[in-house]
Parts: sequence; C-alpha cells; structure tokens
Amino acid sequence: MIPKYEEIMLPLLKYLADEKVHGLNDAHDDLAKHFRLTDDELRELLPSGRQPIFRNRVCWARTYLKKAGLLTSPKRAHFSISDRGISLLKENPTEITSKFLTRYDDFLEFQSFKKDKKDDEQSSQLQIINNTDQTPEEALELAYQKLHSALSKELLDIVKSCSPEFFERLVIDLLITMGYGGSRKEAGQALGRSGDGGIDGIINEDKLGLDVIYLQAKRWENTVPLKEIRDFTGALASKKAKKGIFITTSTFPKSVYEFVTQVEYKIILLDGERLAELMIENSIGLSTVNTYTIKTIDSDYFENT
Repeated sequence: MIPKYEEIMLPLLKYLADEKVHGLNDAHDDLAKHFRLTDDELRELLPSGRQPIFRNRVCWARTYLKKAGLLTSPKRAHFSISDRGISLLKENPTEITSKFLTRYDDFLEFQSFKKDKKDDEQSSQLQIINNTDQTPEEALELAYQKLHSALSKELLDIVKSCSPEFFERLVIDLLITMGYGGSRKEAGQALGRSGDGGIDGIINEDKLGLDVIYLQAKRWENTVPLKEIRDFTGALASKKAKKGIFITTSTFPKSVYEFVTQVEYKIILLDGERLAELMIENSIGLSTVNTYTIKTIDSDYFENT
C-alpha cells in the first residue's frame, strides 16, 4: 500500500541522517524500497494523471520537513538534514505528522495566510488546519472530482427533463462546439422530422462537408434496447451513410457495444454519463464560477543559476 505523506516524513528524515546531500530521485528510490512498493504501486497516478502518487507524496513530505526547518536545500532538487533535524532524531520520535511539526514557528508560518477584509479593517490571520492524510494537491484534486461528479449528475437530470426537441438541439450545439463542420442551420436540417428513418439530425464531419454524420438523439430512462440500434443501422443503410452517432441520456447494454463492432458502419455510442462529460468539457449550458491556477517551479528557468 502506498504510504501517506505523513508516514513518509520520519523515514525520509532518517534517510538523511548521514548528513550528506541527497538528490530527490535517490531519496525516492530508497524510500520505495523501504516501503516495499511494487512497480504497479509506483506507477499509480494522481486523479489528474500527471504525476505518480508516491513521488508526489515524497515531494510533499520533503516540503513539510523543509518548511519546519528540518531540511536544507544546498542546490536544486537536492537536500540534506539540518541541525534542527539532527536534534529531532535524537529525541527518537515514533512518527512525524503535520500536527507534530506545529512545534516549529517556521512551519506555523507556512501553514497560515493573511486575508484582507473588504472594509479595510486590520487583516485577520486564518490558520489552516490539516485534518487530512492527503497532500494538498491530492485534497484539491479530490475536491474537484467531487464537484465534477455532482455537476455531471445534476446536469444529466436537467437534460432528462427537457423536451425531445430541445434535447435534439442540445446535441447539435454540442457537436458544433466540438468542431464538427457546418452551420447550426445546416446541422439541424433533419431535426423535428417524423418518420425520417430513425434519423434525428445530420452534421458535417468537416467544414467543407466532405462527409456527413447521421445522428440519433433519444432521451431514455431505461437501458437502450438492441432493437433501437438495429433500426438506426437500417436507417444509415437507407441513406447510404457510413457514419452515425447514437446519443442517449441512459445507458447501453453490452450487447449493443458488441453489435456496433460487427456492422460495417462506424457507429459511436454516447450514453448519459459521457454526454454530461462532453457538455462540461465544452461548457454547453454551463458558466464558469471561478478558475484556480496551480503553478509549480520551472526547473529549466533556474538551470544555469
């Protein structure tokens, strides 16, 4: 099991007890052996997929120890134990946690920030209480995932309550925003027609209209039956079409996914969950409340310092 960042801090400090300067990569590898991590565990990524979880936690353990004055950084990506760190090891602590580090004023200063009041009164200092075993980056990503999941479910519920006509227009708006060719007017040329062989819309695959894609957009509560996909395939054949997209607010059974791999037509299936994800990605029916930019050190910039 991948250790929490707080579980890494004491082993990391002990690793540096030789008072030599060590690189981050060497420390990472030594700690991986200490915790007996498997290759799969070392490859496990954060929800963003941008960094391995264990490496991220090692970096945060190093940061916390450094902010408490237990480590020093003589050069980039290298560190060594400080006199304060040596003194701490002599106490034989059984663990080092964020709460434990609050004994050091430097760490308390790192854990706090100032926020000015709107009425220009004296600014108040707000203490950040670390009550989680996650790194700040993990906590931020988890919070984002929770908000994203809740938004996706709420968005899909709203879409299900819309009229069939509105749903068909929503699908066209989404595909146009995703970069498919043609105008909104051209894309909707088949919308609203009844008995059109199961086709709800037509959209150009490119801006020049070299090929077209036929659409079927259905609000559905239960799992879409295979018969609906067979009918859609028949509609494509009647139009001598090669490509189609079947979009629903519900789900598709395994048999449907198997069926579309066996036909000669290219049919893309978008269920309710994927539809909501695409609407969020392309801001269909949504507005941005806040944007938070997370930055990190550009190592290349400081390469020749």
